[in-house]
Amino acid sequence: MDVATLLDRHGTTYAEEAGITLRDRPSPLWQLLVLSLLLSARIDAGIATGSARELFRAGWRTPQRMRDSTWQQRVEALGRGGYRRYDERTATQLAEAADLVTDRWRGDLRRLRDAADGDVDAMASSLREVKGIGPAGASIFLREVQGVWPSVAPYVDDLAARGAERAGLPHTGPGLARHVGSEDLPRVVVACVRVALER
Repeated sequence: MDVATLLDRHGTTYAEEAGITLRDRPSPLWQLLVLSLLLSARIDAGIATGSARELFRAGWRTPQRMRDSTWQQRVEALGRGGYRRYDERTATQLAEAADLVTDRWRGDLRRLRDAADGDVDAMASSLREVKGIGPAGASIFLREVQGVWPSVAPYVDDLAARGAERAGLPHTGPGLARHVGSEDLPRVVVACVRVALER
């Protein structure tokens, strides 16, 4: 499969699906973190992105706004998105994430990036300090953020590499980057993930 076909079939990032216009600004980066947390559970990606849209529709697009919400309001928003199996636990984790991001990075995940000084492993380690985000959640965040954080690119985790191999494309970051511009790299990497997850 060539890159154009791959992008045509699977080229929507999870951030786009959740209605996030990703930029190097505190609010969209927070929204990507929330989405990464939701996608980390064993739940359909469509339910996770739909639930993220419900949270953002409720106005909780910053850590402070999330902190201002009640646990019950978060449970109800997650329920509207179909995120029922994990709604209560996740409602708690979202508040804890908001507290950590506010207290540790003053509400701005660019401080997390800057503290890592370009070290992607250090960024992943810091992301995993957020309850509910493990290695998979950190990878989700880094795959998508590389479009606005050039120091992360070219980022390809094991899941994306499997999908790239399955699609007949290079399965390393530099190999994939040779086929697309930097603005399309997150779309290609996420498309490879979608290929890897296809039955």
